[in-house]
Amino acid sequence: MTLSDTQPPALIKVMIVDDHPMVAEGIQSILESYDDINVVGCLPNGRAAIDSVADLDPDVILMDLNMPEIGGLSATEILLERQPDTRIVILSMHDNPEYISSALSHGAMGYILKDVPTDEIKLAIDTVMRGERYLCTGAQGSLEPKDAAREALTEREQTILLQLAQGKSNKEVAQTLDISVRTVETHRKNIKRKLGISSTAGLTRYAMEHGVLQGTGVRL
Repeated sequence: MTLSDTQPPALIKVMIVDDHPMVAEGIQSILESYDDINVVGCLPNGRAAIDSVADLDPDVILMDLNMPEIGGLSATEILLERQPDTRIVILSMHDNPEYISSALSHGAMGYILKDVPTDEIKLAIDTVMRGERYLCTGAQGSLEPKDAAREALTEREQTILLQLAQGKSNKEVAQTLDISVRTVETHRKNIKRKLGISSTAGLTRYAMEHGVLQGTGVRL
């Protein structure tokens, strides 16, 4: 028997962010029934989540959309700036395509409706932990096929793609945007994954073909 055979699987740390206490407590109760889930916190809004994320260090955040102080979309973007490896799943009552597309463009890896079966919440967590996007059935059906098929870059990822396409190194991008080199490396990895591109030359070609460099004065 190897050491790995004797070690229990690592717990998935989950943070719940919802301004409705009964909803948050209900989700927490569901998740705590799973042996591989550790609910590290229930926060009432995006501001509280931003203030607590470094200490709680969640693997997955279940995020409501409409909350006081800082809503789910703004909080998602800020949280991913600070913790790029965190997976965020939007948990919402809205199946409007514009809500779903906007959530994905802000960096969310999943979108599920609050009335999904309880086991689907766990399925969403497991899916995004594998690095895959998860949309519940209701969310999938409300998106146009072209939107369901592609994974949009966040605004920050588009900015970093532009910097990389201009030939800047990770260190130069970090200095320009006042972020860490590690954060740039994580964004770069996510950009390549989303676009299905494995090389810097491929990123540059994508930027040229999709007009990312238009208006920048850059000649390639």
